[in-house]
Amino acid sequence: MAKLHKKIVLTGACGTLGMEIRTTLAALTEQLVSVDIVNAPKTLIENETFVQADCAKFEEVLPLMEGANMAVHFASIPDERPFEDLLGPNFLSSYNVWEASHRHGVQRVIYASSVHAVGMHENAAGIDTDADHAPDTFYGLAKCFAEDLGKLYWAKRRIESVHLRIFSCTKVPQNARALRTWLSYDDLRHLVDRAVTSTTTGFTVVFGISNNDRSPVNNAKATFLGFRPKDNAENWAQSLMAAAPPANPLDRAQLYLGGPFATVPLGESGVAGIKAMTNPAKAASNISTGVNPNVKGL
Repeated sequence: MAKLHKKIVLTGACGTLGMEIRTTLAALTEQLVSVDIVNAPKTLIENETFVQADCAKFEEVLPLMEGANMAVHFASIPDERPFEDLLGPNFLSSYNVWEASHRHGVQRVIYASSVHAVGMHENAAGIDTDADHAPDTFYGLAKCFAEDLGKLYWAKRRIESVHLRIFSCTKVPQNARALRTWLSYDDLRHLVDRAVTSTTTGFTVVFGISNNDRSPVNNAKATFLGFRPKDNAENWAQSLMAAAPPANPLDRAQLYLGGPFATVPLGESGVAGIKAMTNPAKAASNISTGVNPNVKGL
Protein backbone atom coordinates (compact mmCIF):
# COMPACT_ATOMS: atom_id res chain seq x y z
CA MET A 1 0.00 0.00 0.00
CA ALA A 2 1.33 3.43 -0.94
CA LYS A 3 2.31 5.65 1.97
CA LEU A 4 0.84 9.11 2.41
CA HIS A 5 4.24 10.84 2.50
CA LYS A 6 7.69 10.23 1.10
CA LYS A 7 9.67 11.46 4.11
CA ILE A 8 8.88 12.61 7.64
CA VAL A 9 11.56 13.97 9.97
CA LEU A 10 11.02 13.46 13.71
CA THR A 11 13.21 15.41 16.13
CA GLY A 12 13.47 14.39 19.77
CA ALA A 13 12.85 10.82 18.67
CA CYS A 14 14.45 9.27 21.76
CA GLY A 15 12.42 11.24 24.29
CA THR A 16 9.52 9.59 26.08
CA LEU A 17 6.91 10.93 23.66
CA GLY A 18 9.10 10.65 20.59
CA MET A 19 9.46 6.94 21.29
CA GLU A 20 5.67 6.64 21.57
CA ILE A 21 4.96 8.18 18.14
CA ARG A 22 7.68 6.61 15.98
CA THR A 23 5.53 3.67 14.87
CA THR A 24 2.58 5.97 14.13
CA LEU A 25 4.72 8.17 11.90
CA ALA A 26 6.47 5.25 10.21
CA ALA A 27 3.08 3.93 9.07
CA LEU A 28 2.39 7.23 7.27
CA THR A 29 5.59 7.64 5.28
CA GLU A 30 7.98 5.80 3.00
CA GLN A 31 10.92 7.05 5.06
CA LEU A 32 10.98 8.12 8.70
CA VAL A 33 14.13 9.99 9.69
CA SER A 34 14.41 9.99 13.48
CA VAL A 35 16.73 12.56 15.03
CA ASP A 36 18.09 13.07 18.52
CA ILE A 37 21.17 14.43 20.24
CA VAL A 38 21.61 11.09 22.05
CA ASN A 39 22.41 7.66 20.65
CA ALA A 40 19.97 5.75 18.43
CA PRO A 41 17.20 3.56 19.87
CA LYS A 42 18.16 -0.09 20.32
CA THR A 43 15.96 -1.13 17.42
CA LEU A 44 14.73 0.77 14.38
CA ILE A 45 11.51 0.30 12.43
CA GLU A 46 11.90 -1.20 8.95
CA ASN A 47 11.54 2.14 7.11
CA GLU A 48 13.24 4.25 9.81
CA THR A 49 16.74 5.71 9.74
CA PHE A 50 18.41 7.52 12.63
CA VAL A 51 20.60 10.62 12.58
CA GLN A 52 22.38 11.89 15.69
CA ALA A 53 22.22 15.68 15.49
CA ASP A 54 21.94 18.77 17.65
CA CYS A 55 18.84 20.71 16.61
CA ALA A 56 20.32 23.88 18.13
CA LYS A 57 22.85 23.90 15.25
CA PHE A 58 21.40 25.00 11.93
CA GLU A 59 24.07 23.29 9.87
CA GLU A 60 23.02 19.96 11.38
CA VAL A 61 19.29 20.53 10.85
CA LEU A 62 19.36 21.87 7.29
CA PRO A 63 20.33 18.65 5.46
CA LEU A 64 17.76 16.62 7.41
CA MET A 65 14.87 18.40 5.70
CA GLU A 66 15.93 17.69 2.13
CA GLY A 67 13.11 15.81 0.41
CA ALA A 68 10.84 15.86 3.48
CA ASN A 69 7.09 16.46 3.34
CA MET A 70 6.61 16.88 7.08
CA ALA A 71 8.72 17.78 10.11
CA VAL A 72 7.56 16.66 13.55
CA HIS A 73 9.50 18.74 16.07
CA PHE A 74 9.57 17.23 19.57
CA ALA A 75 13.17 18.08 20.51
CA SER A 76 13.61 20.25 23.61
CA ILE A 77 14.66 20.32 27.24
CA PRO A 78 11.33 19.24 28.81
CA ASP A 79 11.49 21.29 32.00
CA GLU A 80 12.07 24.79 33.30
CA ARG A 81 15.71 25.88 33.31
CA PRO A 82 17.56 29.20 33.30
CA PHE A 83 16.88 31.05 30.05
CA GLU A 84 20.45 30.59 28.82
CA ASP A 85 20.10 26.80 29.12
CA LEU A 86 16.90 26.77 27.06
CA LEU A 87 18.00 29.22 24.37
CA GLY A 88 19.59 26.63 22.08
CA PRO A 89 17.52 23.48 22.67
CA ASN A 90 14.10 25.16 23.00
CA PHE A 91 14.25 28.47 21.10
CA LEU A 92 16.92 28.18 18.39
CA SER A 93 16.00 24.59 17.57
CA SER A 94 12.51 25.71 16.58
CA TYR A 95 13.82 28.47 14.33
CA ASN A 96 16.23 26.01 12.76
CA VAL A 97 13.48 23.49 12.00
CA TRP A 98 11.18 26.10 10.45
CA GLU A 99 13.91 27.80 8.45
CA ALA A 100 15.34 24.50 7.20
CA SER A 101 11.81 23.42 6.31
CA HIS A 102 11.33 26.61 4.32
CA ARG A 103 14.56 26.16 2.39
CA HIS A 104 13.67 22.59 1.41
CA GLY A 105 9.97 23.12 0.68
CA VAL A 106 8.53 21.14 3.59
CA GLN A 107 4.74 21.36 3.59
CA ARG A 108 4.01 21.29 7.32
CA VAL A 109 5.65 21.35 10.76
CA ILE A 110 3.99 19.50 13.66
CA TYR A 111 5.21 21.03 16.92
CA ALA A 112 5.13 19.68 20.46
CA SER A 113 3.88 22.78 22.23
CA SER A 114 2.62 22.66 25.81
CA VAL A 115 0.00 23.70 28.30
CA HIS A 116 2.73 25.93 29.70
CA ALA A 117 2.26 28.36 26.81
CA VAL A 118 -1.01 29.24 28.59
CA GLY A 119 -0.10 28.05 32.08
CA MET A 120 -1.05 31.27 33.87
CA HIS A 121 -4.69 31.06 32.80
CA GLU A 122 -7.00 29.77 35.52
CA ASN A 123 -8.57 26.33 35.19
CA ALA A 124 -11.96 27.90 35.76
CA ALA A 125 -11.56 30.26 32.78
CA GLY A 126 -12.42 27.50 30.31
CA ILE A 127 -10.12 28.90 27.64
CA ASP A 128 -10.18 27.84 24.00
CA THR A 129 -7.36 27.76 21.46
CA ASP A 130 -7.68 31.50 20.74
CA ALA A 131 -6.77 32.51 24.30
CA ASP A 132 -3.82 34.85 24.68
CA HIS A 133 -0.44 33.39 25.49
CA ALA A 134 0.16 33.30 29.25
CA PRO A 135 3.44 31.43 29.81
CA ASP A 136 4.24 30.28 33.32
CA THR A 137 8.02 29.80 32.86
CA PHE A 138 10.86 30.33 30.40
CA TYR A 139 9.96 26.82 29.21
CA GLY A 140 6.43 28.03 28.47
CA LEU A 141 7.82 31.15 26.82
CA ALA A 142 9.75 28.94 24.38
CA LYS A 143 6.46 27.29 23.43
CA CYS A 144 4.89 30.71 22.81
CA PHE A 145 7.88 31.64 20.65
CA ALA A 146 7.50 28.55 18.49
CA GLU A 147 3.75 29.04 18.13
CA ASP A 148 4.30 32.62 16.96
CA LEU A 149 7.11 31.42 14.71
CA GLY A 150 4.70 28.98 13.11
CA LYS A 151 2.13 31.72 12.64
CA LEU A 152 4.76 33.96 11.02
CA TYR A 153 6.02 31.28 8.64
CA TRP A 154 2.44 30.50 7.60
CA ALA A 155 1.66 34.17 6.97
CA LYS A 156 4.89 34.97 5.11
CA ARG A 157 6.12 31.65 3.72
CA ARG A 158 3.01 29.44 3.59
CA ILE A 159 4.41 26.63 5.69
CA GLU A 160 1.54 24.98 7.53
CA SER A 161 1.93 24.11 11.19
CA VAL A 162 -0.04 22.29 13.86
CA HIS A 163 0.90 23.11 17.44
CA LEU A 164 0.02 20.38 19.91
CA ARG A 165 -0.40 21.94 23.35
CA ILE A 166 0.41 18.75 25.22
CA PHE A 167 -0.83 18.45 28.79
CA SER A 168 0.07 15.60 31.21
CA CYS A 169 1.06 12.83 28.83
CA THR A 170 1.67 9.59 30.70
CA LYS A 171 0.61 5.94 30.44
CA VAL A 172 -1.94 6.45 33.23
CA PRO A 173 -2.92 9.58 35.22
CA GLN A 174 -0.33 10.26 37.91
CA ASN A 175 -2.05 12.63 40.35
CA ALA A 176 -5.30 14.49 41.07
CA ARG A 177 -4.34 17.36 38.74
CA ALA A 178 -4.20 14.85 35.88
CA LEU A 179 -7.95 14.28 36.27
CA ARG A 180 -8.13 17.54 34.32
CA THR A 181 -4.94 17.40 32.29
CA TRP A 182 -4.22 13.79 31.31
CA LEU A 183 -3.30 12.85 27.74
CA SER A 184 -3.02 9.11 27.19
CA TYR A 185 -0.41 7.62 24.88
CA ASP A 186 -3.14 6.27 22.61
CA ASP A 187 -4.72 9.71 22.33
CA LEU A 188 -1.31 11.27 21.69
CA ARG A 189 -0.73 8.90 18.79
CA HIS A 190 -4.22 9.68 17.45
CA LEU A 191 -3.51 13.41 17.72
CA VAL A 192 -0.21 13.13 15.85
CA ASP A 193 -1.86 11.01 13.16
CA ARG A 194 -4.57 13.64 12.60
CA ALA A 195 -2.04 16.49 12.56
CA VAL A 196 -0.09 14.71 9.83
CA THR A 197 -2.99 13.35 7.76
CA SER A 198 -5.27 16.41 7.70
CA THR A 199 -5.41 17.66 4.12
CA THR A 200 -4.93 21.33 5.03
CA THR A 201 -4.27 23.01 8.36
CA GLY A 202 -2.85 26.49 7.84
CA PHE A 203 -1.69 27.62 11.27
CA THR A 204 -3.51 25.59 13.91
CA VAL A 205 -3.33 25.21 17.68
CA VAL A 206 -4.93 22.19 19.36
CA PHE A 207 -4.95 21.13 23.00
CA GLY A 208 -3.33 17.75 23.51
CA ILE A 209 -5.65 16.41 26.17
CA SER A 210 -7.77 13.29 26.54
CA ASN A 211 -11.55 13.09 26.82
CA ASN A 212 -11.50 13.91 30.52
CA ASP A 213 -14.73 14.78 32.32
CA ARG A 214 -12.86 17.59 34.11
CA SER A 215 -11.00 19.04 31.12
CA PRO A 216 -10.42 22.77 31.71
CA VAL A 217 -10.05 23.77 28.02
CA ASN A 218 -12.16 23.85 24.87
CA ASN A 219 -10.92 22.29 21.62
CA ALA A 220 -13.97 23.21 19.52
CA LYS A 221 -12.04 25.44 17.12
CA ALA A 222 -9.69 22.59 16.19
CA THR A 223 -12.34 19.92 15.55
CA PHE A 224 -11.68 20.08 11.80
CA LEU A 225 -8.51 18.07 12.46
CA GLY A 226 -10.65 15.11 13.42
CA PHE A 227 -9.00 14.67 16.83
CA ARG A 228 -11.49 12.67 18.91
CA PRO A 229 -9.77 11.47 22.10
CA LYS A 230 -11.28 8.42 23.76
CA ASP A 231 -9.56 7.97 27.12
CA ASN A 232 -10.87 9.53 30.33
CA ALA A 233 -8.88 10.17 33.51
CA GLU A 234 -12.08 9.89 35.53
CA ASN A 235 -11.58 6.13 35.59
CA TRP A 236 -8.78 6.76 38.12
CA ALA A 237 -10.62 9.43 40.13
CA GLN A 238 -11.30 7.47 43.29
CA SER A 239 -7.70 6.48 43.99
CA LEU A 240 -6.20 9.78 42.86
CA MET A 241 -8.57 11.93 44.91
CA ALA A 242 -7.94 9.79 48.00
CA ALA A 243 -4.24 10.64 47.76
CA ALA A 244 -4.72 14.32 46.90
CA PRO A 245 -4.00 17.21 49.28
CA PRO A 246 -6.98 19.25 50.52
CA ALA A 247 -8.41 21.73 48.03
CA ASN A 248 -6.89 25.18 48.52
CA PRO A 249 -8.21 28.08 46.39
CA LEU A 250 -5.12 30.13 47.30
CA ASP A 251 -2.71 27.53 45.93
CA ARG A 252 -1.68 28.62 42.42
CA ALA A 253 -0.60 25.05 41.63
CA GLN A 254 -4.25 24.03 42.04
CA LEU A 255 -5.73 27.19 40.51
CA TYR A 256 -3.78 27.59 37.25
CA LEU A 257 -3.44 25.41 34.17
CA GLY A 258 0.32 25.20 34.62
CA GLY A 259 0.05 23.51 38.01
CA PRO A 260 3.37 23.61 39.90
CA PHE A 261 4.97 25.42 36.96
CA ALA A 262 2.81 28.41 37.90
CA THR A 263 4.45 28.57 41.33
CA VAL A 264 8.17 27.92 40.75
CA PRO A 265 10.65 30.80 40.47
CA LEU A 266 11.81 31.43 36.91
CA GLY A 267 14.64 29.11 35.98
CA GLU A 268 13.85 26.45 38.58
CA SER A 269 12.50 22.98 37.81
CA GLY A 270 8.74 22.57 37.52
CA VAL A 271 9.09 18.82 37.09
CA ALA A 272 10.16 18.59 40.73
CA GLY A 273 6.76 19.94 41.72
CA ILE A 274 5.02 17.43 39.46
CA LYS A 275 6.97 14.59 41.05
CA ALA A 276 5.99 15.80 44.50
CA MET A 277 2.31 15.44 43.52
CA THR A 278 2.82 11.88 42.32
CA ASN A 279 2.86 8.63 44.26
CA PRO A 280 6.57 7.74 44.36
CA ALA A 281 5.99 4.03 43.77
CA LYS A 282 3.75 4.74 40.78
CA ALA A 283 6.24 7.24 39.38
CA ALA A 284 9.07 4.72 39.65
CA SER A 285 7.05 2.06 37.85
CA ASN A 286 6.46 4.35 34.86
CA ILE A 287 9.95 5.71 34.33
CA SER A 288 11.33 4.78 30.91
CA THR A 289 14.96 4.78 29.76
CA GLY A 290 16.21 7.66 31.79
CA VAL A 291 13.26 9.96 31.17
CA ASN A 292 10.53 10.53 33.72
CA PRO A 293 7.10 10.12 32.05
CA ASN A 294 5.84 13.30 33.67
CA VAL A 295 8.29 15.61 31.96
CA LYS A 296 6.24 16.31 28.87
CA GLY A 297 3.19 18.49 29.17
CA LEU A 298 3.42 18.23 32.95
